[in-house]
Amino acid sequence: MPAFITAQLVTSILTIFIVVHVILLGCAYCIWLERKISAWMQDRCGPNRVGPWGLLQPIADGLKFLLKEDYTPPHVDRWMFTLAPAIVIVPALIAFVVLPWGGTLDLATLPFGLAERLDLVGETVQVIGANVNVGVIYLLAVGALGVYGVVLGGWASNNKYSFFGGLRASAQMVTYEIPLGLAVLAMILLAGTVEPYEFIDRQREQGWFLLQAPVAAVLFYICRLAEANRAPFDLAECEQELVGGFHTEYSSMRFALFFLAEYAHMVTGAAFFALLFLGGWSLNPLPWGPDLPGPTEAVGLGVILLQFLVIFAKIALVICLDMAVRWTIPRFRYDQLMKLSWTGLIPVALLIVLATSVVVYLGAESWMWLVSLGCVALIWIAAPLMPKQPNANHRLQLAGSRFSPLPDSDVVTAPTEPLALTDSPLPRRGR
Repeated sequence: MPAFITAQLVTSILTIFIVVHVILLGCAYCIWLERKISAWMQDRCGPNRVGPWGLLQPIADGLKFLLKEDYTPPHVDRWMFTLAPAIVIVPALIAFVVLPWGGTLDLATLPFGLAERLDLVGETVQVIGANVNVGVIYLLAVGALGVYGVVLGGWASNNKYSFFGGLRASAQMVTYEIPLGLAVLAMILLAGTVEPYEFIDRQREQGWFLLQAPVAAVLFYICRLAEANRAPFDLAECEQELVGGFHTEYSSMRFALFFLAEYAHMVTGAAFFALLFLGGWSLNPLPWGPDLPGPTEAVGLGVILLQFLVIFAKIALVICLDMAVRWTIPRFRYDQLMKLSWTGLIPVALLIVLATSVVVYLGAESWMWLVSLGCVALIWIAAPLMPKQPNANHRLQLAGSRFSPLPDSDVVTAPTEPLALTDSPLPRRGR
């Protein structure tokens, strides 16, 4: 095997090994970060007892899950019940393999004279797990597989609450895959490619797609929250209605795998968002001015590490926004969840795809930002003119209640207990 092919294979294996462990460690500390962010938003302290600033709390949580009893209820389908957590976690840990974490590394810049010893002077490798020419399509296909574990776990549990959670997850997947795919299709049309490295190159030439197509970015961001079952789209595990949803019957590490998969999907989805709309490792959102080297420029190891850190910084920012959204917006009602997609997101996504197609056909990609603003204006004008459906969830009055008394009835809604009419403290017993 030629030395260049061997070097690329070793680089890909090292990239996969490093990124898998970084994602697993990141998932553990995403839980710590979410607890800290929620505490900050609610004026609390958050985890601060285990280690400095509570940084060892994820280790304590992991040990707690390992030491808990792994109980399997007698009424479940045992094989499917055990397989479901694995089906959830595996897609999240294989999707990142086509994401570029750095550009092209010049092997001559390796330390300790490794290039000379291995006869690799003048050779280059790409810092990516697998540089396939349909990388974006692969991400879409693999990302959609995670929900099958949720559905399978809900079905195999033989529990009506878990079953309802699985049904909700499957309906949510079908509903939000459509606008998600349309938003990605618009970006594929704008970039003219499905290769991940080419997306970074196009955004260095045209500017970040977040500025070129902000409506598509918002659509993609909303849909990726729904695909990861993150609030306000976590109807599959709605504890007020379904106890715990699809994972009600799970315990110990099988229970932990579901939440590990949720955060892994968050990380992968944030990396996908950074690739499509934030220019990958690009630091300059505008099509002119200085920027980090592109994917085809051979650079040293230091620049590769800088590109790696830039991507992870963008991922961290997107994840922090996800957590802020969770602790800000209440959970949707299920009919609202469906209505948002079918009557809102899907028509807007179709409009964006149509507008992007016209722009690309006319060769006016640099004016895509103006077309996006035009789409926003059109939506703003057309939305009030669209036919409205009657509110099927209006409040029904309960006849005979104190708030809806029967005719000629005497209803007193004020408190009648004397203690309820005063601000004094309750008297002590015996007085």
